[in-house]
Amino acid sequence: MTNNSQYYIDLENKYGAHNYHPLPVVLTKGEGVKVWDVEGNEYYDFLSAYSAVNQGHCHPKIIDTLTKQAQTLTLTSRAFYSDKLGEFEKFACDYFGFDKLLPMNTGAEAVETAIKVCRKWAYEKKGIAENEAQLIVCENNFHGRTTTIISFSNDENARKNFGPYTAGFIKVEYDNLQALEETLKNNDKVAGFLVEPIQGEAGVYVPSSGYLAKAKALCEKYNVLFLGDEIQTGVARTGKLLALDHENVKPDILILGKALSGGAYPVSAVLTTDDIMDVIKSGQHGSTYGGNPLGVAVAMTALQVVKDENLAENAEELGTIFRAEMQKLVDQYDILTLVRGKGLLNALVINDTEDSDTAWNLCVALKENGLLAKPTHGNIIRFAPPLVITKAQLAECIDIISKTVAAFAK
Repeated sequence: MTNNSQYYIDLENKYGAHNYHPLPVVLTKGEGVKVWDVEGNEYYDFLSAYSAVNQGHCHPKIIDTLTKQAQTLTLTSRAFYSDKLGEFEKFACDYFGFDKLLPMNTGAEAVETAIKVCRKWAYEKKGIAENEAQLIVCENNFHGRTTTIISFSNDENARKNFGPYTAGFIKVEYDNLQALEETLKNNDKVAGFLVEPIQGEAGVYVPSSGYLAKAKALCEKYNVLFLGDEIQTGVARTGKLLALDHENVKPDILILGKALSGGAYPVSAVLTTDDIMDVIKSGQHGSTYGGNPLGVAVAMTALQVVKDENLAENAEELGTIFRAEMQKLVDQYDILTLVRGKGLLNALVINDTEDSDTAWNLCVALKENGLLAKPTHGNIIRFAPPLVITKAQLAECIDIISKTVAAFAK
């Protein structure tokens, strides 16, 4: 007899750290845009593991590569060469248009790697005095939860009682070019500007048109590296291969993770030019699992799926439809304030305070009606289905959301 959902929830609560607050659903199977719980109930997944499952759950081509490589060679460490890593590095560099790639495992590791590369470049190429380099970051950013990253976070829940914090970061307001230029103009120790093209965790904040292109131009003017964190927005999520592509911005350092492996295995990467990456020498950075044969084989297939199935184009087309339909709900119901997003990374802002439980309760109601989404920042619901979703499936999901909101608004 299969144990019920409450059994597994109680098990996690008893033996696991309480560092997450999951929606009360216990998943056991996934395929494409759908997942199933242990009772057999079917749901549309509108979170995609925070955009890691852009290619859909258990994509057959990705799983086939995973299975075949797992039976051949999984891990060597970087003490030896493998026949897969160089192939992946070339494939990904050609795919995204860069010279060099440094492979890691998780998104936070990739951000830490980018920070290290940027600082070392500042000392060895820009000529900033050692230990004096600074990076500009944006307020309300989310780049992970390591001790260095939380040092420049605005999220007090992620920061409190984890100090002392790492120095060397300057926060400026997101989408504020004047604040960025003032900081660059008055500080010759700035090494880089680290930015999300869309602030996902903060509530899917899309900056003003032209902000990213002008920010990149300012970085060039002041000889500062532009670090694009595309961990959540990259790999076709926003309707282009990269969200920065909407403004034809090429970052000096590109940070990728999540959908780089289609959600099948942790793979992240930092891509940049020869000149910048060459500051990293033997023994100065690494990871036992970074660049392992299993992960990189999966990543190559995951990226090929994105091209073969035109997932960026699908995200662009269906995202436009989704926002138009959500706007109708915003116009109709006072419980909703606005919809925003790009491609299939979107958010509905609920007409309530951040400390309210309205968005949470609405997500629970959506779950009961067969769609899984999760609040962020209290009163915002992020909607990000796998990019393999069809028009017909999206129409079903829009109907579920519409009916749920209508019932909630009574």
